[in-house]
Parts: sequence; C-alpha cells; structure tokens
Amino acid sequence: MLPRGRSRALAAAALLLGLLLLAGLFLLAGDPRAEDAGGSCCRPMQPEPQDGRPSGPAAREGALRPPRCQLLHVAIVCAGLNSSREVVTLVKSMLFYRKNPLHLHLVTDAVAQSILETLFRTWMVPALGVSFYDADQLKPHISWIPNKHYSGLYGLMKLVLPGVLPPGLAQVIVLDTDVTLASDIAELWALFAYFSDKQVIGLVENQSDWYLGNLWKNHRPWPALGRGFNTGVILLWLDRLRQVGWEQMWQLTARRELLTQPATSLADQDIFNAVIKEHPGLVQPLPCVWNVQLSDHTLAERCYLEAADLKVIHWNSPKKLRVKIKHAEFFRNLYLTFLGYDGNLLRRELFGCPSQSPAGAEQLQQSLAQLDEEDACFEFRQQQLTVHRVHITFLPHEPPPPRPHDVTLVAQLSMDRASIEQLGLGGLRKAALVVPAFETPRYRFSFPKSKAELLALLDAGALYTFRYHEWPQGHAATDYARWREAQAPYRVQWAADYEPYVVVPRDCPRYDPRFVGFGWNKVAHIVELDAQDYELLVLPEAFTIHLPHAPSLDISRFRSSPDYRACLQALKEEFHQDLSRRYGAAALKYLTALQQRPRNSA
Repeated sequence: MLPRGRSRALAAAALLLGLLLLAGLFLLAGDPRAEDAGGSCCRPMQPEPQDGRPSGPAAREGALRPPRCQLLHVAIVCAGLNSSREVVTLVKSMLFYRKNPLHLHLVTDAVAQSILETLFRTWMVPALGVSFYDADQLKPHISWIPNKHYSGLYGLMKLVLPGVLPPGLAQVIVLDTDVTLASDIAELWALFAYFSDKQVIGLVENQSDWYLGNLWKNHRPWPALGRGFNTGVILLWLDRLRQVGWEQMWQLTARRELLTQPATSLADQDIFNAVIKEHPGLVQPLPCVWNVQLSDHTLAERCYLEAADLKVIHWNSPKKLRVKIKHAEFFRNLYLTFLGYDGNLLRRELFGCPSQSPAGAEQLQQSLAQLDEEDACFEFRQQQLTVHRVHITFLPHEPPPPRPHDVTLVAQLSMDRASIEQLGLGGLRKAALVVPAFETPRYRFSFPKSKAELLALLDAGALYTFRYHEWPQGHAATDYARWREAQAPYRVQWAADYEPYVVVPRDCPRYDPRFVGFGWNKVAHIVELDAQDYELLVLPEAFTIHLPHAPSLDISRFRSSPDYRACLQALKEEFHQDLSRRYGAAALKYLTALQQRPRNSA
C-alpha cells in the first residue's frame, strides 16, 4: 500500500519526468529565429515596454507576473459533444501549471453545458469558478455571416464576447478548445501590462502564408496586416473594447468585406484581421511562443529553439493530431500526456490564496481527516470517500426519444440484444436481466452475429464460458447448459460469489463504493439485488464476450500482496455486517457463504 498522498505525488512526478524527457529529445537544427523574406513571421516578438516595464528575454520568460492570488479569467467557446471532450484536456493542462485562482467563462449549447456542469461539480477543483453562457442566444448576432470554416456558427462567437461577458469584467484570455498549455497561464495574463492605452486586443502573428494569398492559385483571403494574426489565443481588454464601440466596428467591417467575399474561410479570425487591417493601433502583438500553430502550412518551427520555449501549442488544422508537420511526434506526446492525465490529481489547494471550497469539499475533507493513516487499509477507505470525476456522454451518439424501457449499455452489447419490452416487466416487477458471458483467448476475434454462431465457436474451443478455468463460481449459476437450449428467459438462484453482467432498472441499488480496484464489486452488487428480492432472469439470446488484455495494476496487487487481500477480506466482513443491520436474519445466508469459502479468493 502506498501512504497517503504518495500515489498522487508519484503520478505528478511521472508527468514532469515525461515532459523533461521529451524536452531532452527535442533537438532542432539551424537558426529557428531567422526571418524570411516575407516579413517577421514567427520570430519571438518583444512587446514594446510601457511605463518603464521590463523588456527583452526577462519579459518573455514571464518575469512580470500578476499577483499570486489575483483571479484570472478565461473564456472558451465549447459547444457540442466533441468540444466538451476536447476542452477537458485544455483545462487539465491549464490547471497543471497554474498558480492563480481561475474563473472559466464557457459559451456552450445545452448538450455541452449538461456534460460540463456535471464534470466540474464532481471534479471539485479548488479556486476554480465556472460560468456558462447560452450559445443559442448568441446565434442571431452572427448567423447572418456566411462561414465555410468547419467550426460553423460557433467559430464566430468570439466576436460577441465583449457584449456577453459580465460588464464588470475588464480583461479576459480567450482560448480555442484545440490548444494545450505548456506553461503557467499567469505568464500570458502578464502580457496585458504591455498594452498601450489604445490597444485592446493581444494576438500572435499567423504562422503561415494564408493571408499573403500565395498558398495556391486564385486564393483570395480576407484583408490582413501582413501575415495577419491567429485567434486561437486572444487577450481581450473588454472595457476598452466596449468604449471604442467594438460591436459596431466589427459588424461594419464584416458587412463591407462580404460585399466582395462569399464567406469567411477562417471564421472569426478573418473578421478580426479585417478590423485590425483598418485599425492597426488596436492590436498588441504577442510573442509567438504563446500560440505555436500546427497547421498544414505552418512555419512555427521558426518560433522556438527548444521545448522550454513553448508556452501554448495550437492544433489549428482540421486534421488535429493527424497533421503531418515537423516535430509532430513531440507535440502529440505532449498533448497525449495531458489527455491521459488523472484529473483528480489537480485538486490541489492554492496555498496562501483564500478561496471558497467547492460544494461538499469541506465535509469530504473532514471525513478524510478522520481516517487513520496508520490503517493498513487506508487507501481503500480513502477511495471509498473520494468523489470521482464524472464525464457523462463522452462519445458521440444520437439518443432516441425517451421511452419507459430505455437502457444504458455499460458493456459491449448491441441494441438488438436488451429484450426489455418482450419480457413485459412493467414498472412493478423487480428484475435483473443476466447477460451470459463468454471469453476468447484470441486477441483478434470477429464477434458472432447470433447465438448459433456463438455455440459453434464454443463447441470448437474458440470460446469458453467466462473465467471457466480461473473462477467458475463467478458465473456458474447462470447455468450455461440450460442456456444452450433456452428460448425464453429463465430464473436462476443467487449463489456465493455469483457476479454476472446484468441489465437493471435505473432505480436499482448502486455499487458499493468501498470495493475499488480489484475484487468483489460485482459480487456485492448482486448480493444487494438478491437481498432486495430482485429476480435474476437469464436472457436466452443475449451474450457478451470478454477479449484478452494485459492484467490491471490492481489485480497484480491482489495476486502479489497479502495486505491487499487482507484489506479486501476486511471490507467484505464490514459489508456483511451492514447487510445484517439492514436486512436482519435474511442476510445470514450471505455471511454463511462468505465463511464457507477460502479467505484469499476474489
């Protein structure tokens, strides 16, 4: 068992080590800061110092920072299911480096808001506020603009942020969902200090020849100042934008350009650039490392010398991670590091910065504080109390209209195998529908299309009943011999260690949170169902097949650690004591079954 906090520290250290190793491998040839004949593309531009502020390398390295506890505001347009998934990786990269409290202003549709409200509520990150803004209410403001960009209407919504965000909010960082931070966002916020009194927008120069119009024949881009600017990362000085009449300014420019342009090609970026072309004094150029653009025609490699230079990487190509560019593998590894990072490790407090705790966090901390750190089973008990992040609707889907017998599939099942309506269960009959489970030793396997095909594979030895060789009691009560001939659902009785895969109504008993890792989570759930008089009905035509995979860390710990097995046994005994308190003498059969089998079994 790892002591308290050690597992989190190891995970964080592993990420840092990975980033350092990537940096050590990232060796580039030539002088990446050389300018080309077309202008100043991608060189690390220095903001002109204002009022004696620092300039040069010290400024670029973030020597000027906002106060440690200053609240920083970040706005993101993230409408739709895919966008809600992408924004999580961005947020994880932001939280990993941050040292300041943050407030996220998320422009979302109903789908993304439902997903993200659940995520942030269960994530319980300290010093992180979230506000939502209805994207549907903004559509009339930009729907008159024809747009060929793959982002559709949502790609134009950054234009209206000054009128949408709270009137008292003076400054905000605006990010696309396809960016990944490689530095503390407070360093980016510090660049507001370089704005002159007239500058209202901070942008990084576009790192391709798009706006020069020479990428292909008859290419007619929107007007821009030189190479123009990329809007994946924006600093907006909101109160100044309102004072200069931003809404009227961009709308007037857009309507004029649309007289000769059929549509925008790069969504809001085309309009931002057209406005800046007409009013160049509005823009403050930012160092190029704050928006390293990874498009097909990128010249971004002229911006950085080594990995330590990078601040923000931007996958500004429809191909995203599949784009073929120089150093693509390095950038993908950086992104995938945060994609796979355990977001629960980002719940750390910002020391010295007073902030309101997320709902339920104080009570949770009090419960955790009451645990005995010397308890050999401390990790199990800590996990029992832990609130895990919940990301609902992670994969794209088109849900049908709701019906009384809807099911949620939490396995590799297909819709033509649920059998709910045919059983006529109604709302009064309590039943758990058992899906017979099989397994194959083959890593490459074509799923059988029918019960007849499955039985042929079973007879040929290409399939086995699930865990037949290792843990037959886990599924033996399903009665596979009867299932072979069954044409209608049949009832089976509970047996010790029975852990079938089941389809259950939404209001059924939940899994017991004390059984984390490996061992007894499904067993305990079936016990609870049986104790509440649920019928166990085996479906005659349904089946699921387990494919081979590498053993999990927890099953390896179960097999190798006597302490792990002892803790699991202690949790089982506590579970049965709770059963006895809830169900009285009726629960004795479960305790008897526990006592009659080997103590080190799963």
